[in-house]
Amino acid sequence: MSKRDYYEILEVNRNASDTEIKKAYRRLAIKFHPDKNPGDKPAEEKFKELSEAYAVLADAQKRATYDQYGHAGMNGGGFSSGGFDFGGSPFEDIFGDIFGDVFGGGSRRGSSRGQRGDDLRYNLTISFEDAAFGAEKNLQLPRKQACESCNGSGARKGTEAQTCNTCRGQGQVRFQQGFFTMTRPCPDCRGAGKIIADPCPDCHGSGLIKKKRSLSLKIPAGVETDTRLKLSREGEAGAQGGPSGDLYVVITVEDHPIFEREGQDVICEVPISFVQAALGCEIDVPTLEGKVSIKVPAGTQSGKIFKLPGKGIVSLQGYGRGDQMVILRVEVPTKLDARQRELLEEFAAVSGEDIHPLGKGFFDKVKELFG
Repeated sequence: MSKRDYYEILEVNRNASDTEIKKAYRRLAIKFHPDKNPGDKPAEEKFKELSEAYAVLADAQKRATYDQYGHAGMNGGGFSSGGFDFGGSPFEDIFGDIFGDVFGGGSRRGSSRGQRGDDLRYNLTISFEDAAFGAEKNLQLPRKQACESCNGSGARKGTEAQTCNTCRGQGQVRFQQGFFTMTRPCPDCRGAGKIIADPCPDCHGSGLIKKKRSLSLKIPAGVETDTRLKLSREGEAGAQGGPSGDLYVVITVEDHPIFEREGQDVICEVPISFVQAALGCEIDVPTLEGKVSIKVPAGTQSGKIFKLPGKGIVSLQGYGRGDQMVILRVEVPTKLDARQRELLEEFAAVSGEDIHPLGKGFFDKVKELFG
């Protein structure tokens, strides 16, 4: 049986924002959660379907792949009928928010879990060649990291944070509302589970400091402008021992002085003289991997396209390589000396060409219509 569209499952359009997708999942997941529908197999299947759809659409890179290739692009991406890859933080966060609060279970937000660090965006400009063949770049990234003075605890060296007496280190307090047990962040420790009486002077109790980090990034062949590469856990460090956020590198590809790109194909315009076009010749044309020779037959017209198979861009998804299209442009001289003009006039007289050869057919048709 074919799988349903993920946007249809979450009841959102394809242009839905991240916030709209999250709200849609929250609403439907609460409705079909197994704890609310015990023994209801259809509801359980619906919940699994919702979870799979959200795990893809909540991840920027997976969503981009799905938008381009559909379910086929998800093959090998960690999805199976028995379970889903929820390693990304968006699912973990919303899962805890919904089911920890509504059903009284879920993960605890005390000091053992901490607070997840922020995601970061890094704009990287690369050359046309790097986009075509891939490259490795070194990034200098300023970000929040665990404070070395307190090892990320936030407490002054030689001291330690104390367990919160109000929530007993859970970071949450519970209260009853109707049939449900509700939870909310502890008002005394603000969800940390611990209270720092003597903060570290270097990080002021946050456990984090700003520091520049060097990262090596492998850019796959076939990227183009606005491609986003995700580096998991390379964002800012989490507080109280929480996991780091993710780093998103957004690619911008520089224009090339000779080549243009159309999908996986490379376009290149090459000028030739009108003598070369008329008599035919052999010329060298540039490619991304050096020069190649092509034979130009006699009588070639301006705009003639020659295809060089396999000389284009490698597919980002690994589905082969494009071609290079060489467009010939016949150049007409703008200045002639007396001898050159004399020779051309002689050529025209011998050829009987008072007008452009291609124009003869046009004027013959005009005479038929208005003659």
